[in-house]
Amino acid sequence: MGKAISRRRLGRGFFVPFARFCGQVCRVSARPNILWIVTTQWRAQACGYAGDPNARTPWLDGLAAEAVNFTQAVTPHPLGPQARAALLTGKLCPDNGVRDYWDPLPADARTIAHALGDRGYATAWFGKWHLAPRDRAAPFVGEAHAKQPVPPERRGGFALWEGFEGGFLLNDPWLHGTRLPEPRHFKGYQADLLVQRAADWLREPRGAPAFCVVSLESPHPPYHAPAPHVHEPAPADLQLRANVPRGGAVEKQARDELAGYYAHVEATDRAIGRLLAEIDLGATIVVFTSVHGDMHGSHGLFRKAWPHEESVRVPLLVRGLRAENRGREDAAPVSLADLGHLALAWADGREWHCKRDSAAISMPAPTEIPRQCPHAWRGFRSARHKVILRREPDGREVPWLYFDLEQDPLEMRNLAEDPARSAELRAWLRWL
Repeated sequence: MGKAISRRRLGRGFFVPFARFCGQVCRVSARPNILWIVTTQWRAQACGYAGDPNARTPWLDGLAAEAVNFTQAVTPHPLGPQARAALLTGKLCPDNGVRDYWDPLPADARTIAHALGDRGYATAWFGKWHLAPRDRAAPFVGEAHAKQPVPPERRGGFALWEGFEGGFLLNDPWLHGTRLPEPRHFKGYQADLLVQRAADWLREPRGAPAFCVVSLESPHPPYHAPAPHVHEPAPADLQLRANVPRGGAVEKQARDELAGYYAHVEATDRAIGRLLAEIDLGATIVVFTSVHGDMHGSHGLFRKAWPHEESVRVPLLVRGLRAENRGREDAAPVSLADLGHLALAWADGREWHCKRDSAAISMPAPTEIPRQCPHAWRGFRSARHKVILRREPDGREVPWLYFDLEQDPLEMRNLAEDPARSAELRAWLRWL
């Protein structure tokens, strides 16, 4: 079963001394700018560089050629608010104060913006927040959520904050924040507008290094919202994953939704390319990722919060300043909860290495949103194994999923149901 895995490290936040997490391999004299590009619902498999024949991502393919590609990266929680809370705090849910989809990030939560601000960084956020108190009665899509104000004390410590709580307006978004005291309606594709505003801020002269987060809603639904200068592919021409059931309603829905999904993948790739072309790459560490994926019909399921690969695996590219690391693949089990720790290591002139051999993944609360996974669950994922326990309504945890990902990357055979593997599974469960 390999060495014991110290998962408790994942639950700690940015107040923990970094020597516990990182090796101090080298130091640099100049502190780099740090740019996080965070998308929504962009699963790891849906990139040209990852081998997806449907994905037209020339800019990200080029970035991958100059970056470290973390091929086993996961979201710790495959649902927006929980994933974003873990990303910003470096702590897993519910330890960071967010358990349920509707829980806001506590106003006193310490985030990566606080930690880098303490180190002299200028900090800025552009785009989707999804961590403020929300109106449960308001429609998910539309102006009610898009215009909802996020007060300054709820903006995670960013010195400049310019964005929106939600609303999924992939076109013509409403923005408010530090420089926009009231929500203002902007015309254009959301990703194009946000990357341009971020690029303008990054070019401003300042006597401090910059930390900037560009948080994009695309390629999240509504999948058939217009994508500028992009034609949706014909659904019949798309190549589906082998674990999507064929010949019925699931295949039809998957093809229909993926046509719009891949159009927004292409449009968002183009927007990201525009941002990369306008910033100083010689002084900036660039991170590209997503908060979660989408099932898109795999195993007959849709959307996220599921423990399957299409939901929990996310793209993660890190283009650093050291040329010898570019174009390299890294199979370390990195989680979004690790990204703040990487950023602090870069700011402090240290190298960071993942010292675990698995990543914790969970949904700490059931999800009531249609099509999402309705169960609370927890477990772990390594490059080889995935073990998941499901919480029953009476509070009991029962074995749910057990996969050998090397032998079965599409998760077609659930070993939790195989009597011949019961002793092996019990050993993992004792460890959990």
